[in-house]
Parts: sequence; C-alpha cells; structure tokens
Amino acid sequence: MNDQAFTTLEYQQLLALIRRNAQTEAGQARAERLTPATSTEQLRHELAALAECVLLRGRGVNWSFSGFTDPAETIGRLRVEGATLDPLAILQTAKLCEQAMSARAAILAERENAPVLWQLVDNLPRDLNSLVARISNKILPTGELDDRASPELAQIRHDISALRSRITRSLEGLMRRSAEAIQDELVTIRNDRFVIPVKADHRGRVQGVAHGYSSSGATAFVEPLETIDANNELQGLHEAEAREIAKILFRLTEELRVQLPAIEMAAEAVAELDFINAKAVFHRQFDCSIPQVGADTKLDLVEARHPLLEENLRASGGAVVPVSFALDDEKKAMIISGANAGGKTVVLKTTGLLALMALSGISVPAKSARFPFYASVLADIGDHQSLAANLSTFTSHVANIARMLELCEAPALVLLDEVGTGTDPEEGSALGVAVVDHFRRVCGAHVIATTHYSGLKMYAGNDPGVLNASVEFNEKTLRPTYRLIVGLAGASSGLEIAQRFGVPKMIVDAAVSSVKESSLQASEYLRRIKREAEEAESLRVALEEERTAVAEKFASLDKEAANRERKRQTAFEQMAQRTVAELEKRARELVGRIEDRTEKIRAEREAQRQVAEMKRAAQSAAKAVAPAQSEVDSGRGIRIVRDGQVVPAAGSQREHAQEDVVEYVTAAPREIVAGDKVKLLSFGSVGVVDKIKDGYAEVRVKALRFREKLVNLELVEQQSTPKRQPGKLEKLRRSSGTEVHLAEVDQNVGSELNVIGRTTDEAVDAVDKFLDEASLASLSQVRIVHGHGTGALRRAIAALLSDHPHVARFVAAPPDQGGTGATLVELRQ
Repeated sequence: MNDQAFTTLEYQQLLALIRRNAQTEAGQARAERLTPATSTEQLRHELAALAECVLLRGRGVNWSFSGFTDPAETIGRLRVEGATLDPLAILQTAKLCEQAMSARAAILAERENAPVLWQLVDNLPRDLNSLVARISNKILPTGELDDRASPELAQIRHDISALRSRITRSLEGLMRRSAEAIQDELVTIRNDRFVIPVKADHRGRVQGVAHGYSSSGATAFVEPLETIDANNELQGLHEAEAREIAKILFRLTEELRVQLPAIEMAAEAVAELDFINAKAVFHRQFDCSIPQVGADTKLDLVEARHPLLEENLRASGGAVVPVSFALDDEKKAMIISGANAGGKTVVLKTTGLLALMALSGISVPAKSARFPFYASVLADIGDHQSLAANLSTFTSHVANIARMLELCEAPALVLLDEVGTGTDPEEGSALGVAVVDHFRRVCGAHVIATTHYSGLKMYAGNDPGVLNASVEFNEKTLRPTYRLIVGLAGASSGLEIAQRFGVPKMIVDAAVSSVKESSLQASEYLRRIKREAEEAESLRVALEEERTAVAEKFASLDKEAANRERKRQTAFEQMAQRTVAELEKRARELVGRIEDRTEKIRAEREAQRQVAEMKRAAQSAAKAVAPAQSEVDSGRGIRIVRDGQVVPAAGSQREHAQEDVVEYVTAAPREIVAGDKVKLLSFGSVGVVDKIKDGYAEVRVKALRFREKLVNLELVEQQSTPKRQPGKLEKLRRSSGTEVHLAEVDQNVGSELNVIGRTTDEAVDAVDKFLDEASLASLSQVRIVHGHGTGALRRAIAALLSDHPHVARFVAAPPDQGGTGATLVELRQ
C-alpha cells in the first residue's frame, strides 16, 4: 500500500462518513486510525463482528453510549496510587461501566448468533454492576455528593442547615430592631459569612465587622457581633463537611482502583462496540453488503457504487449508476474506453476505494463483492504536474508508475487513469500496452486502465487475458449514461462532446473533415458493435421473459393436474362409501327377515364384521389406486386404468382378489373343557376356552376375552383342508356390482421380524412396513427381534410403536421369547 493511493482514492474522507456515526470519543478515534488488516485472520474476525452487529440491529438489539468523555485520563489517574478522582470523573467512570454492562446484557441474549461480539464483553465481571450502584447512591447526577453518602456527612449537613437557620433568624430580628439603619431587609453572604446590608451613614448603629461595601458605597455589609461565633461555628462545619467529602471520594476512588483491570476492559469494549456499531450504521445508510475476502484471486463486483459520490448526489436528489464486472486468473486486466466525462475514472476510484474498505473490515456499497486479500493497492489517477518539481503531465505519470512498479507486491490491484497520455499518441499507446502487460504478467496484478488510444483497445481485443469495456454514450442526447458495458470497446466521441459543450458547429465540422478516414471507420465499427450488442441483450431479455412465461404455464398445468387427482380421489372415496352403505342396507334387510333369534344375532355380527373389513379394504384400495388414473362410470361402477389401459370389466379377464380362510365345523357333542375351540352363538366368533367356572367359560377371541355361559357355546373343530374363498373386495363386487381390481394382499405374512444388524433408520422403516402388512393380514400379535446391544434399536422401535396407528400396545418379550432383546406387539383389530 502506498500513501498516494490512500490520498487519491479519498480513503480518509470515507473514514469521516463512519466517524460521524460513532457516539464516543474513543469510538471516533478508533475510526480515524482504521487501516487495512495485516492478516486474513484479523480481517475475517473484523468482518464477522460487523456481520453479527448488522444481524443484531436487524433483530432490534442495539446499544448506546453517552454521558461520558474519553476515559483515558481518568484511567491514567487511577494508575497513580493515592490519587483521588473528583466526583464528576467518578460518576462518568460509573456510567462507562454501566453502559458496558448494559451492552453485555444485550449481547448475552444473542450470544449464539454473535460469538465474536460476545468475546468482547464475556469477561466483564458482574462486580461492576454493584460498584455502579454504590457510586450512583453516593453521587448525584449533578456531581454533588448525596447527604446519605455517609452517616457522618448526613449529620454534618443537618447541623449546617440548623445553624444557618438560627443565624438567619438572629439577623432578621436584628434588622427589624434597627430598621432605620438597614438598607434592605435581606440576609446575604460575604466571604462565606452571613451579613446584613447597613446604610453607610448609619454604620455606627450596628456593631460588628464590615466585610465590604456596595459599588456605590451607600451600603456596608456588616457581620453583627452577636453572630460572629455562630459564623465561626458554621465555617468549622463546612470544613468538616469538606474533610468528610474527601474521605468519601477517596474510598470510592479506591474501589474503582481495585476494579481498574475491569474498567480498562470496559473502556476497550465500549470503544470497540461503538466503532463496530458505527460501521453497522454506515452499512444500513448505504445499503451495503459484507464483502468476501479470501485467498483466491477473483475480483467480482455486482452493482457497486462509490459511497462519497452517492453521499454528494443525495443532497441534489441524484443517484449513482452502479458498475458490475469480474476479473480472475484468466482475465486479469480490463481496458476501459469511451467518452470523456463518461465515468471511466469513477470505475477506477470505485474499485480502489471498495477494495480498501473490504481490506479494512468495512462493508461495501454493492449487491455483492468479492476481493482477493491484496498485498498492495496502487493507483495513478489524476494530473500530478508540478512547476515547482519540474514535472509535466506526462513526466508526473511516468514517475508515479515507476514508483508503483517498485512497490507492487502480488496479489495487487493496479489502477491506471489515461495510461500513456501526455505525449505522442503512438508512443503513448505503445507505452500504455507495455505497462499494462508488465503489471499483468510479471507482477501478477489485477489491472484496470482507462484510455482513448486505439492501440490499447486493440490490445484488449486481441489478448484473451484482457477484457475490453466501455462507458455508454447516448448518441441521441450526446450525453453519457455512466453505464459500464463489459466486452465492448467504446468510441471517445470527443467531437460530439465538444459540440454539446458549446464549441461552434463550423469548428466541429472542420475537425470532422480533418479526421482520418480510418479513424472514422474504426469509430463507426465500434458503434455498430455496440448496437448489435444491445440488440442481442434485448433478444436475451425477451427469451428470458418467454422462458419465465413457459415455466409459469407448466406450473399451472401441474397445479391443475394435482387438483384433478384430488377430485378423482374424492370421487373414488365417495363411491366406496356408497357401496359400503348399500351393503349395510342389504344386510339389515336380510337380518330383518331372519326369524330365529340366535341366527339373527349371528348374522348381525357377521354383517358388522364384513362391513368393517370392507371399510378397511376400501381404504387400502383408495391408497393403492393413488398412482393410477381412475374413471367413474355412473352406469357400470368403478373402473381402474393402469399404464394408460382400462382393466377389463367382465368375464374371465377380471382378476378377483381372494384370500385363504380357516373353516370350522360343529364337533361331536361332549363336555367342553379348557383348551377347546368353541363358537360364541351370540357373536358368531370362534375362540379358545381358557378356563371354566360355575357354568361360565372365559373365551379368548384373538386379543379379546369374553365371559359366556356354557349353554351359549358350541364346540367346533377345524376343517381338515382350508378352502379358497372370495376375498373382501370380491364380496364387495358380488354385493354391489362394483368392481375394484387391486393387488392381492399377502396373507402369508410371518408373525416375527428380525432387524438385528440394521441401522436405526433401516430398522424403523422395516418395522413400519412389517406392521402394515401384519395389519392387512389380520394378525393379532407379532414379535420384533432387535437384540440387546447399546439399546439404540430398541429405543427407536419403541418410539415408532408408541404412536403407531396399528399398535394397541407393546411390551418386552418374556425371558423364554428373547427378553429385552425382543418386543411383543399387539395389533388393533
């Protein structure tokens, strides 16, 4: 970094914008001393603190510092043993500690989101709060000591007040007795003693000590003899008061001296927090972003603005035209051409100043910004000619470039304004190309140069490592737009600008006729390229708008398809509900025609069971049909369409869902004993007799237990060969005429699942699927083997079972079935 770059890029003026946001003298001094970071670690720390402060301000977390001056002098006196602070210094130190602890409390609530800021205040001891409270109780905001600062002070001041009242009453009585000698009946004070105003020509009427005369000499201020002792006593009390105040201030100073390390820490924290907050206020005022500064070599600015230019334009209601460009290892240089006063130098200064801001830990006015950690930022901008130093425009530029070559240290940012200007155009153009190429290739720097020379424009156009760019010029209004166009060289438009600034047309026409034909052709070629680029940009924008419209159309089609699917699902569920309702109605009609009470009860229970099973089947069917496209035919019921084809609705082509069932027949009559299989005549269900007592039997039907009279039980036995019977959906078809063709449920699901060796996620998925299959297979109880291990599988499976819809309850298996290494699950029926 060279000092000339800081001056040229107006770095100190930028710091002044931040300094004005600081609330304390220490914070302002911190802003004035700011320089670029010397290491990436320091810079990351400063940028992280700024980002946290911006975040907290956005959440409404703020801190404010006021009411105290720079504590450096007070801290210096505290370092001197035996020195006593005055009341205002003590009070301001207490305010410093109080506001530091207040900021600590604000950051404490957000310490997880602001770890860097929390480090600044984490070590502040809570003892400071009690110290602040003691000082606030003893010293009033005016700097005077409170009467309650000590019992002795309170007594002394009480005595002073009483004595003053006594003296005043004595003098008032004396004035009433000697009214003709008194100038004004007013007790006053001279030399810290109470006196009365006596007329000079009646001085002998009042015996006492004169403490002076009025300016006219007509009034003598006399201390009567009768109050001299009282005044002497009052002076003694004032001296005692002063001694007591000195003792109190010394004790308070000693308390501060004990906490000196904490006070120094609080002063540093307040200064740093105030400085960081000032940068955060700047961030909000200029709509900044936190820059990315890293070890890579990419320079990328998106909609960057010059803060000083923006500050000036705000006063006049103007706005800055932002610039965007990028440089990297492949494109390390950019040549900017175009009209005079078109904004070329602004691009240089914006890039340089924002680079210094980023390296100093300041947010930059841009939508986004990325910088390398530059070791040097060098600039040759403006005219440095000097008669005293015998420097012309050209020699001043050349001398500055020579110094820049000596100071350049990679990675570097080099800014060259009108490189090679001030001499013969051909020689200046050649020198400019050589200088830019040396900085780019030898120094490895990012180079941004402005020019009007065609040689530099051709250099940028022919070298793949150099970008051409230009500032836009409106040929209709003959005014620059200040917009940076990357990829195109620009014409200088010097003659057009001369005409706009009032040069007579005849002179401009004469100049046009003198310009070489090749130059005119080159300028016209640049204008034609610019027009073609603008047309291409317009086409790109139109294509982007069309792409957006197509994407929105597809999104609306997806939404419409989703709506149709929801309507189809609703229609299917309604059709299933109507079918079930029709079955219930027919079942009730059939039951009504049954005369035998026992058969009637049995039929009712069987109908209810079938209705429940069909409801579950319909729900499963609704879930299974989801990926398929269904059509509802009001005349023929429900048809399922899979893979674009309708499943045949009649004849041998239909696939009927079937299931295996166990058939029971009446056994030979004998006495029922425990362990027999019986049918409950009141419900029609088959169960196992667990025990018999007093003419009653306890019958277990799946997970339920019934207590029934023996006369209401029928001894049954299992048929030797299970027969194939129509499944639930087949019954639904026969009863209502509606067909639902779905995959057949696997009724041969095992009652045990082993998940040992699987991860918790794999085990939970397997158990969930296993429970679904077991429920569809009407199993009443299953066993899940998960092993002992660390208990992770057991806990994960228990968490799943606790709120699973198919699970009625679950317990650890008995010791003979695996103990805590397995879990028994009872399913809902």
